[in-house]
Amino acid sequence: MAEITASMVKELRDRTGLGMMDCKKALAEAGGDIEVAIDNMRKSGQAKAAKKAGNIAADGAIIIAQADGRALLIEVNSQTDFVAKDENFTVFANKVAEIALANNTADVVAISALPYGDGQTIEEARVALVQKIGENIQIRRAVLVEGATLATYRHGLKIGVVVGYTGGDAETGKGIAMHVAAFNPLAINAEDVPAEVLEREKEIFAAKARESGKPENIVEKMITGSLDKYLNEVTLTRQAYVIDNEKKVGDVLKAAGQTVNTIVRLEVGEGIEKKVDNFAEEVAAATAAASAAAAG
Repeated sequence: MAEITASMVKELRDRTGLGMMDCKKALAEAGGDIEVAIDNMRKSGQAKAAKKAGNIAADGAIIIAQADGRALLIEVNSQTDFVAKDENFTVFANKVAEIALANNTADVVAISALPYGDGQTIEEARVALVQKIGENIQIRRAVLVEGATLATYRHGLKIGVVVGYTGGDAETGKGIAMHVAAFNPLAINAEDVPAEVLEREKEIFAAKARESGKPENIVEKMITGSLDKYLNEVTLTRQAYVIDNEKKVGDVLKAAGQTVNTIVRLEVGEGIEKKVDNFAEEVAAATAAASAAAAG
């Protein structure tokens, strides 16, 4: 039997919103596989809306640098929001983005070795900033987007978007970038959604539909309807437009004569989990309490 650790229980709790004991039981039944546990919980109706994104816990900023038909998004992490707004941090993060774009690289290792100025590399400047601020600073990731026409949008410090498109106008492009920031589509069009993702969702919808006890032909219609609703929620062109929710994004693009070719969206802390002190003790205490109650 796979070992169920406190960190596994916490991750499942964060992603489903269910209690620790339910999460521990689900993990045990899934052999320690978190994704299988989530699928099983969704099939049984326990987790009606399991979160797809990782736990957003780290702070920092997304910076966008743009020039000559290229745009670079970079995530620079800090431990607190306070430091993310600090002038020293802001100057460093923006300069790193500009240097990376000028050198046409999104490789974090390569970026760290680039000259920063004053005889320092970017890595040496980062270390000096850590010593000055007293908080850990990390260059986590970067994405370079190239295209003749790009629209960018940054929502505060936390979300950055680049949209590559052809045709239409800059105003529509900007609106689409704002929409991507708000709705975080999985793909541009329905046919772009990975087959394995669709198959996984179909299995979950099928399990729920068959629980209804209705005839198989009705069940098939329920599955088809659920898949169609899912695609409306996760694909850019089928989502309701953020600026005018009476329209679909696809209709807005068609009216403008615009085609979206690329969408990139970064959000600070995606998939990073902050340490929670004494969580193992919390799980152990809950387990002991449940055992005592069962014995009683």
